[in-house]
Amino acid sequence: MYRYILAIHIIFVVSWMAGLFYIVRLFIYHTEANQKPEPEKSILQKQFIVMEAKLWHIITTPAMLLAVGAGLTMLYLNPLLLETDWMWVKLAFVAGLLVYHIICGNIITQLKRGKFWMTSTQLRFWNELATIFLVAIVFTVILKNAIDWIYGLAGLIVFALIIMSAVKLYKKSRQKTL
Repeated sequence: MYRYILAIHIIFVVSWMAGLFYIVRLFIYHTEANQKPEPEKSILQKQFIVMEAKLWHIITTPAMLLAVGAGLTMLYLNPLLLETDWMWVKLAFVAGLLVYHIICGNIITQLKRGKFWMTSTQLRFWNELATIFLVAIVFTVILKNAIDWIYGLAGLIVFALIIMSAVKLYKKSRQKTL
């Protein structure tokens, strides 16, 4: 039974992450639509509101609930996992990802109200935070021991710096083409 629940957990984590990655891309496009002339601006923003709502309510949030539900079921079936340090580290990263999810939900509400409090560049950085959480969770689950965590944490920091540098380089190259 445990392996079936694990398979379900993995499937819905993948779905959840796909939704988180795509929703922030929609936020970026939604924000950039502000630079378009009317009526294109209004048409695009209305369409992005519909797309964001459907993605959020039909895919991303249900996938999150099923991923978390399957994860809790696995902990129920194997409570000894809670006696391992790596599981608590994983759960801390998952808690961070849940906070990220909630903030994305708030961004949807703000964009729907016409409030754009993040630039498209800030949203690109925000988008990479989900990637950092994903990498941290996967490495924690795979490596499991403390010495590997030290290398994993150092690698995560380097990975985060590379991603942030890539976003900055992308911004510079975009500005040159505009």
